[in-house]
Amino acid sequence: MPSWNEYKAEAKSRGALAMELFVVRTKPTGDMALVKSTLPAHLDYQKQVEAAGGLVMAGPVSDASGEMMEAEGMIIYRAADLDAARALADGDPMHSTGARSYDIRKWLVNEGSLSFTVSLSSQSVSVE
Repeated sequence: MPSWNEYKAEAKSRGALAMELFVVRTKPTGDMALVKSTLPAHLDYQKQVEAAGGLVMAGPVSDASGEMMEAEGMIIYRAADLDAARALADGDPMHSTGARSYDIRKWLVNEGSLSFTVSLSSQSVSVE
């Protein structure tokens, strides 16, 4: 098996984007009252990380059926390396208070597309 850096170099050599991001899977530790009370601080933190350029996307994830919410979530960070991404996750009040636990992985984005519309008169953007 190639190392991460070897795989990343090979992906770039074949023309893939090879953009390294970091995926955080987060879930409650059991105290839903703590999760709810920490939510405002968590959202403020996410806004700060987003404004600083570190937050790519974040939001809740359904159960396997796609029908139920089990309070799990996913956060995608942009960071210099795994340690920097881990510092972002550790700084999230949900994690620092113990309301949620997380695991983190590197994600090499190679393909895909995003579509968005910028409406100048209403100063709005929509992502599709």
